[in-house]
Amino acid sequence: MILRPLIASLALVLLAACGGGDTGKPPAAPGVLFAPNFRDADPVDFSRPTPRSFPVHGIDAARFQKNVHFGIARANGANFAFLKATEGGDLLDPSFKEHWRNAGSAGMWRGAYHFYYFCTPPEVQAQWFIRNVPRTAGALPPVLDMEWNPFSPTCATVRPPAAEVQRQMRVWLKIVEAHYGQRPIIYTTPRFYAENNLRSFTGYDYWLRTTAKTPREAYPGQRWTFWQYSATGRVPGMEGDVDLNAFNGTRADWEAWVARRAR
Repeated sequence: MILRPLIASLALVLLAACGGGDTGKPPAAPGVLFAPNFRDADPVDFSRPTPRSFPVHGIDAARFQKNVHFGIARANGANFAFLKATEGGDLLDPSFKEHWRNAGSAGMWRGAYHFYYFCTPPEVQAQWFIRNVPRTAGALPPVLDMEWNPFSPTCATVRPPAAEVQRQMRVWLKIVEAHYGQRPIIYTTPRFYAENNLRSFTGYDYWLRTTAKTPREAYPGQRWTFWQYSATGRVPGMEGDVDLNAFNGTRADWEAWVARRAR
């Protein structure tokens, strides 16, 4: 009786080592969770709670992640993936469709995110996201990525006051929630959060980026669901650096959250 789980675990390790994830077959039934078996190329000495205090970890990916073998990544502890879908009102991440398909084939929990532009109306951006992200059974809630955009030649200097930022957020969130039947998640950074008073923007799950401090230190008093704690993760099945994320809770908390929030 004791040997069977051990043999199954060894089989998963061999599957990953031999490139079994390349076949698109999941390493285990959807919903099975794996302990993290990856590292950080530039680790931070976090105060408590450290990322490793949380048992459920995942990744996020965009066009910068090439040749991703989601089955291998999942078998090594990437239990969920948030995948970049769209930007503004006319940009589709060229890897989104492939990433979405392959993460699903690997039995990984997956969700899509939209990078917001302040030079395009929120209605247009919401419809662009809806046009490109399918309503897929079992998907995690959509994500609205809110941060200042320093790279766009047309939008980098467009920074509305906090009240207008929040108004535009509400428009996008309402349209997307109505379409998918899921209340979206808000992703943000410490600077954007502080400058736009997002502490007052309640009623949503938050995915917080903070790679030098814990969420408690970087976002005092803010409740959170996901913590993006590194941009220099090294995960088997993925080339180069990848963002690492932790879910705020136990395995049982994760299962309860997914039961409520996935559709």
